[in-house]
Amino acid sequence: MTHEEQMVEQGLKTIDEARQGSVLYKEAWEETAAPGDKRFYIESYGCQMNFSDSEIVAAILREIGYAPTRNIEESDLILINTCSIREKAEETVRKRLRVFETVKKQRPGALVGVLGCMAERLKKRFLEEEKLVDLVVGPDAYRDLPNLIGGAEEGQRMVNVLLSREETYADISPVRLDSNGVTAFISIMRGCDNMCSFCVVPFTRGRERSRDPFSIVAEAQDLFARGYREVTLLGQNVDSYKWENPETGAVVNFAQLLEMVAQTHPRLRVRFSTSHPKDMTDEVLHTMARYDNICKYIHLPVQSGNSRILALMNRTYDRPWYEERIRAIRRILPEAAVSSDIIAGFCTETEEEHQDTLSIIEWANFSMSYMFAYSERPGTLAARKYADDVPEEVKKRRLNEIIRLQTAVSLRHNQADIGKTFEVLIEGDSRRSSRDFCGRNSQNKMVVFPKKENLKPGDYVHVRIHDATSATLLGEIV
Repeated sequence: MTHEEQMVEQGLKTIDEARQGSVLYKEAWEETAAPGDKRFYIESYGCQMNFSDSEIVAAILREIGYAPTRNIEESDLILINTCSIREKAEETVRKRLRVFETVKKQRPGALVGVLGCMAERLKKRFLEEEKLVDLVVGPDAYRDLPNLIGGAEEGQRMVNVLLSREETYADISPVRLDSNGVTAFISIMRGCDNMCSFCVVPFTRGRERSRDPFSIVAEAQDLFARGYREVTLLGQNVDSYKWENPETGAVVNFAQLLEMVAQTHPRLRVRFSTSHPKDMTDEVLHTMARYDNICKYIHLPVQSGNSRILALMNRTYDRPWYEERIRAIRRILPEAAVSSDIIAGFCTETEEEHQDTLSIIEWANFSMSYMFAYSERPGTLAARKYADDVPEEVKKRRLNEIIRLQTAVSLRHNQADIGKTFEVLIEGDSRRSSRDFCGRNSQNKMVVFPKKENLKPGDYVHVRIHDATSATLLGEIV
């Protein structure tokens, strides 16, 4: 990953560029509104789960007469779906709220709402101190939006950030926002039980609960019938998916769910994110090996290459455990690509421990990584227990070293594909030229290739690779 691409991942580049990076999303789309419909506009920041949640919100709003718009100036309801994982994300949201405040002054009666992970943590500041918003809604309270909007229309400042142990939104059919009509997300679980010391997710999204597998399969079947050809199963930790039938007591684990979705149709690709090293089982790997339509790609965050730092992070595995999981992947799925998340400059990290992180990037041969400097989040175990004692300039230098190394490893990884032929699912036009298509192979690598007649997004083609950058494979249809 280049430094420019890393900036995209951190939300420092434009919206259109960031759409390619899977960390910052913006949905602003148009459809024909019925007479009398109100208009809503929504932006989402953060992980793929936030993007998926926005599709649930859109479905709920549709039921109460709200139609979407690309034009924020004509919106009756302006929503921002937020992320608290890093301080930079919160700064971005604050800037956007200032913009919304200006729009609201020009459109009397318009409402502004904050959704998602920042809602619970900063509700008081948004509602009382800064008075930037009319409603604040947590990730488990979206069904309450009609009531909250009604109260806000009457002049009240409305809030619901209650977390739930049951809510999965399994019965809500998401409205696919800004969709290419080819790929879609399916949320299979919510919340997280892993108390990583640096992470706010357990506090903002609540405890882990799994959606019933039958509704997941039904959603996959519906998407395929509507022309979609790839689904990504989403969860904070998909490997800990566990659903128990309340009538029979039978349990479905993630490997079994993965197989059920793969059996929907052999031409429906299946991906998943994110995996946790402590829960990634050989059963999942063998299931992936049995089905050609389960993509041979695993996002397996390591966070650090040093066992002491991993213990401070409360990751519940050490370096040897992570290395064993990589060996299992190479043994059972030799063609698989593995990507990772990496944090530079965690509390008390030494230069030697930083070198351990660099060494595991090389050893594991990650196809790409999401890389960040440690950002202390209020309320986390690390914020309460450890001093954020690595100077910012040291964090930045270590992060740049990680980025440079990963860029070199990614380039080498991609150059090894030159001369190979891959099946690629066409997703749409290349970002750089309308004369080229782009799509991903099974290993989640972006492939760019010249168009041919009678081909369209959603078609599968075989592409022979003739060149590569650190981020992209270049080829020709064969």
